[in-house]
Amino acid sequence: MIYNPDFKVVEFDHFRMEAGLNTFVISVSEWIEKTGAIGMYVKAGRYGGTYAQKDIAFEFGSSISPLFKLYLIKEYQRLKDEENDRLKIEWNAKRFLSKNNYLIHTDAVKNYVLPKTNYTKNTEWIAYADEADLLNVALFGCTAKQWREANTGLAKNNNIRDFASIAKLTVLSNLETHNAELIKEGKSKLERYAILHGIAQYQTKVLFEAEKIRLLPDESRQNKS
Repeated sequence: MIYNPDFKVVEFDHFRMEAGLNTFVISVSEWIEKTGAIGMYVKAGRYGGTYAQKDIAFEFGSSISPLFKLYLIKEYQRLKDEENDRLKIEWNAKRFLSKNNYLIHTDAVKNYVLPKTNYTKNTEWIAYADEADLLNVALFGCTAKQWREANTGLAKNNNIRDFASIAKLTVLSNLETHNAELIKEGKSKLERYAILHGIAQYQTKVLFEAEKIRLLPDESRQNKS
């Protein structure tokens, strides 16, 4: 019913009502013919047999073998554990990239931007926020506030950088270093934005192409090389 819009629900209900009877017998061919089922087919001949899509095959195997069902459950749990481990590693990598390069960036703001402005001790955070948003706009195309307003359904106090990919955070990390150097050189904010935006586009494209090649099958990757 989920995947087959032509599934004959009325015929299915008829089979379901009879399924508990000792006299109930149905072949795969009859099931396909009467209900319009997909995902299964019967092939006659020497190398024939009954074939099913993997979801159906897993369910069939589970119904006739408790051991198979246990293996299936344990394998699912193992894969989920591996997935969670990868997510933890990715999260730690994100935080590492953000934290270390943020120190370089904020140091440049502290030593080169604040002395030239009228920010007080209570308002100097605005300078840091402005510089952070300069990078956000150069890379993501929006400020942190604009992103939060457009993504209110996500976690409370969500941050655009917490939801960025490793590739994007790598570029952001590089932009922080570049911006720190541009600040030291005395470039205006407009000049720095133009330079940073160009760097962001170029580096994002390079990493995106590299990721596409990495995801190709081995044979295709070798041909690409």
